[in-house]
Amino acid sequence: MIRPTEKPLSGRVLNPCPPQADFKPIAAVWDASAEGPHPTADSGWRKRNHTPSLPEVFSSIRVSQTASRWRKILAFTGPGLMVAVGYMDPGNWATDLAGGARFGYTLLSVILISNFMAILLQHLSLKLGIVTGRDLAQACRDHYSRPTAIILWLLCEVAIAACDLAEVVGSAIALNLLFGIPIVIGVVITAGDVLIVLFLQHKGFRILECMVAALIVTIGACFAYNLAQAHPPIAAILNGLIPRSQIVFNPEMLYIAIGILGATVMPHNLYLHSSIVQTRAFARDDEGKAMAIRYATFDSTAALLGAFFINAAILILAAATFHGTEHESVADIGDAYKLLSPVMGVPLASTLFAVALLASGQNSTLTGTLAGQIVMEGFINIRLRPWLRRLITRLIAIGPAVVVAAIYGEHGVGRLLILSQVILSLQLSFAVVPLVWFTSQKSKMGRFCNSPWLSGLSWLVTIVIIGFNGYLLMRTFSDWGG
Repeated sequence: MIRPTEKPLSGRVLNPCPPQADFKPIAAVWDASAEGPHPTADSGWRKRNHTPSLPEVFSSIRVSQTASRWRKILAFTGPGLMVAVGYMDPGNWATDLAGGARFGYTLLSVILISNFMAILLQHLSLKLGIVTGRDLAQACRDHYSRPTAIILWLLCEVAIAACDLAEVVGSAIALNLLFGIPIVIGVVITAGDVLIVLFLQHKGFRILECMVAALIVTIGACFAYNLAQAHPPIAAILNGLIPRSQIVFNPEMLYIAIGILGATVMPHNLYLHSSIVQTRAFARDDEGKAMAIRYATFDSTAALLGAFFINAAILILAAATFHGTEHESVADIGDAYKLLSPVMGVPLASTLFAVALLASGQNSTLTGTLAGQIVMEGFINIRLRPWLRRLITRLIAIGPAVVVAAIYGEHGVGRLLILSQVILSLQLSFAVVPLVWFTSQKSKMGRFCNSPWLSGLSWLVTIVIIGFNGYLLMRTFSDWGG
């Protein structure tokens, strides 16, 4: 079941694309003795990297440096969409609903600022993967001592299990709302998602990306319809995008604002993005890397702006429907579903809300399982068979969800969803700090290391995220203790 990956994979596996004039063999990146663009690819690292990230799909999508700009944009489109999924997963919904219902459009500015932070961190993540040929997990393994790497791996596995838990719970709630399937049974049904991921990845990475894109379009269409029916005031929305001092000085508003921030930036996305950008078969020289960073950043930024629309739409819908009414205290996904159609007077509103939730849960499953594979293979350099690794991760998430759903019912599962976000907040600093540190080092990144202003901004964002998440955790545990 378990096999080490100490030996480099063959050139046939690593370079599935036919040779072309402007494309150098990918295998050269992994063999320091071969003539290639980067004979010193491991300089600045304590250990040498022997295998690529996600070797079964590494460099599997051809990119020609002589192609037109639009063809390059299309070639690099995909990883950003998969990363954007993590910024609209079911874990975000509760905070967005609460923020809109209680405070109207005021917290839209928090979603916008959180999105800009995410764009910055995902840019650093993709740059690390493209320049070093390592995903973030491999980079941690090759930089830190083995005991430290193992500790980071264990923390990351807990975070991925928590993320998987949010996906399981979100999908189960959606199945319950749409079809009346009991939460416990819905949680068990989600175990079948493993087979979907395996099937799609076997058919090719582009198929997986297209599936993710289709689900994102589904989510966007559902919310676009509901927003059109809710008729939110445009002036109030634009005004909400401007940060207000009351967000900081109002304790309740600050608490929800930090919750939105904590639920937006996901640690597993940093590992995921640094890996899947390497599915593109670009030339591994400085010119090719610069081109890849440019187009991958465009893909990532555009996709995350789309994720901003989804998160903002949840808050706007809650604000337009519940704020200023007797339902201002709505924060539970199930309660929002039950009230949307009656309050709006639109029969389809609740159904489309649940359909979007189900699509969100399924989408997060596709990317979460990939992130789990990347983390296990990257940190400890062993590979489980894909179906076994994903089944283990899914069972770890299903176990607590089944027990809580059986004992406490729907509201207990909602509380479990909040707990999953707390766990993710705990892990976030252990992913962000190494990422900013690695990409700021010239010995590791060469000419692509962060400029002084980018490095300073990145560390500022890191400090803000850590500080806000620390406050959120203390407040959460204090509330639970009370």
